[in-house]
Amino acid sequence: MTKDLQKESEKKSEEMMISDEIYMTSGVHIGTRQKTADMKEYIYKVRNDGLYIIDINKTDKKINIASKFISKFDPENILVVSVRQYGQKPIRKLSEYTGIKVLDGRFRPGTLTNPSAKGFIEPELLIVTDPLADSQALDEARNIGIPVVGLCDTNNELKYIDIAIPTNNKGRRALALVYWLLSRAILKEKGKIKSYENFKPKVEDFEAEI
Repeated sequence: MTKDLQKESEKKSEEMMISDEIYMTSGVHIGTRQKTADMKEYIYKVRNDGLYIIDINKTDKKINIASKFISKFDPENILVVSVRQYGQKPIRKLSEYTGIKVLDGRFRPGTLTNPSAKGFIEPELLIVTDPLADSQALDEARNIGIPVVGLCDTNNELKYIDIAIPTNNKGRRALALVYWLLSRAILKEKGKIKSYENFKPKVEDFEAEI
């Protein structure tokens, strides 16, 4: 029975985009002490210290789904945003490798809705690092009726989020890993690389400085 379980575990690990061990050492599974009804299905358990733990198998599946969806759009017509400091280097790296437009730091009101605004952009898809921190961009995406992919922690609501990637969206290493995985998967979906092994950047290259 133990051998069967081990084989099942190995098979499961092979099917994932990366091992569950790497997800966990990067802290992708560490949620907050708050849980919304929207995120309930992505929560594996609650720890003794009150932190909700995200199911990394669901994280992996949603990164896969999101990358396939993102790949359907021209990178020039996609915008990724992050007000949070730890998300800014990862999204710049995503932009560097995929060509997706990036707006890191403060999001000026009217960027998506006011044609006369400085830096006005007309994306067809928005990627937000945190629906709470990036609420201005999310609101504007809703106003112009474009789909949104969001990195969502246990305290996020999924209103106006079309594809949610359940993850710790505040941790430096967690954000680096998720955006690294997205970059790699998007390039593979686009046929820019034949296999994941062809993606040479390291996760560490995506990590924000402390």
